[in-house]
Amino acid sequence: MIAVIQRVSQASVTIDNQVKGQIEKGFLILLGITHTDTRDDVEWLSKKIVGMRIFGDHEDKMNLDLAAVGGDILLISQFTLHASTKKGNRPSFIEAARPEVAIPLYEAMIAQLSADLGKSIQTGEFGADMKVSLLNDGPVTILIDSKNRI
Repeated sequence: MIAVIQRVSQASVTIDNQVKGQIEKGFLILLGITHTDTRDDVEWLSKKIVGMRIFGDHEDKMNLDLAAVGGDILLISQFTLHASTKKGNRPSFIEAARPEVAIPLYEAMIAQLSADLGKSIQTGEFGADMKVSLLNDGPVTILIDSKNRI
């Protein structure tokens, strides 16, 4: 499972010209699920994300987590994070999980992030054509792969 975490001042997702989810200060998370991911990946990654200390403290050092700043999460599924570009110029998405595997894990991640953060999170819609807008704060962008824990 791959998560691209962007610290944002604001972010939103629009589907069919309707805002589906939006946040102010917090994390916009793009989540890629592969066919080998499990519930263990969900639990580990959620705890890692919620504990991520990348907000500035009173000395402007990255020392505060989401809870400390009252931040929110906007979670967007993005199978293209598992694109392989090794051969040719057209990416292969063979490593991305099929919907029957990915949807339950995506829904589990929504529930796990909500539980770990202690409040509801905003989301996109799995498989939809989404327009994502964000104001990256910093910019700060972190990539976490649950298969690279060491």
